[in-house]
Amino acid sequence: MDIKEFSNSITEIVAKAMQSVVTISTVRIAMDEFFGLAPVRGVGSGFIIHSRGYIVTNNHVVQGSSTVYVVLPTGETIEAEVVATDPYRDLALVKVDTTNLKPITLGDSDKIRVGEIVFAIGSPLGLPGATVTMGVISAIGRTISGENIILEDLIQTDAAINPGNSGGPLVNVSGEAIGVTTAIIPYAQGIGFAIPINTVKRFLEMISKYGRPIVAWIGVYVAPITQEQARMFRLPISRGLVVVGVVRGSPAHEVGIARGDILIRANGREISSPRELRMAVEESIEKGYVELEIIRGSRRYNVEVPVAIQTIT
Repeated sequence: MDIKEFSNSITEIVAKAMQSVVTISTVRIAMDEFFGLAPVRGVGSGFIIHSRGYIVTNNHVVQGSSTVYVVLPTGETIEAEVVATDPYRDLALVKVDTTNLKPITLGDSDKIRVGEIVFAIGSPLGLPGATVTMGVISAIGRTISGENIILEDLIQTDAAINPGNSGGPLVNVSGEAIGVTTAIIPYAQGIGFAIPINTVKRFLEMISKYGRPIVAWIGVYVAPITQEQARMFRLPISRGLVVVGVVRGSPAHEVGIARGDILIRANGREISSPRELRMAVEESIEKGYVELEIIRGSRRYNVEVPVAIQTIT
């Protein structure tokens, strides 16, 4: 494929994906220093996942809003209903009362690779209409702290992501959404982050199964261990998760899990990503506990950690 063919193929991919990308405009009521209550407007992005009006975006795009509007790719503006929000995953599902929309294809974020070309599509800085930036996946499995939030298992990209891009899709060269871009990290310079699309699928699964998102948690923040790290620190394993934080008073804290511990198995299965640990915890809801195999120094042991459930309203 020559450069012209490559350019044309990118144009076609982006043009098709843009048919599923929307602009989200919000209004929230805030206290004004001089005049009391006053409307504050915000803007973000989203993408259509069902022809009957269901749209995914970031939670922080719609959080606290009294009114949410969706600007469709056709330019039509429709007031939207916020169906569900999950501040822990920074995801929201909104719906507009219309049909025959063009949903984007959801990919498989477990199959993405560092160096893969991606496109971030959204409405940056409140500018009308969708725009696109191109870059590569520069890292996966990132754990990042923002204002009052910690997000795990993020995709890192050098595709430019600005305020207003939040909630738009990160698209691969097959035209599939593999992530939800987020501009919630204020100190990012030259890099952006996206929530993996498989996290979105799990969010939608929870809504389908329980009627609303729920959070099953044990109270640890983790990051993957690479083979290079394992060699550098002479670890007795080549894959696993290192505990980078433990919530005080959480089930993990109560059973003695500490920062620096290495989690290598959950319910008897090897784990190497925060998503695998999260899925093991969520699969253990009915059982009530998740069994973890842990390495601490030269010691290897198993512990049953109670699973705490939080319903998000």
